[in-house]
Amino acid sequence: MTFKEKVNTLLTEGLLEKPSIFLIDLIITDAFKVIVTVDGDNGVALQDCIDVSKFIDSNLDREEQDYSLEVASVGVGSPLKLIRQYKKNIGRTLIVKTGTEIIEAELVDANDDFVILSWKAREPKKIGKGKETVQKELKLPYVDIKEAIVTVTF
Repeated sequence: MTFKEKVNTLLTEGLLEKPSIFLIDLIITDAFKVIVTVDGDNGVALQDCIDVSKFIDSNLDREEQDYSLEVASVGVGSPLKLIRQYKKNIGRTLIVKTGTEIIEAELVDANDDFVILSWKAREPKKIGKGKETVQKELKLPYVDIKEAIVTVTF
């Protein structure tokens, strides 16, 4: 079993102990720097990262392979990668890039195939001059989303 396979197996086992935490990314560089990025259905606490790190570290032998290990939660401005991330962010505002436009909208719903976005837009009136505010809604398949980032409001 290669070092990468061993780390991947340990990571999978370690995350089974924490069902609300899930893997976003695993990178192992040529210099054996292991970078694990996780997210959680209810966020990720520092203790979650510590627990995952300890589980991996305690089951690898540094005499066999010298490595460095970094376990972190996904960053605030990081793009959503998994359907599970969309589902946990229902009700929040996203900036979504498609092939043709950028939309800032509320994530109303998310299922296994698509998301539903809702936002207000200013459009020309159908009758007369000027503009009016209209409520827009879009059913957007995941395959059409190039990037989606949760906006943080203070």
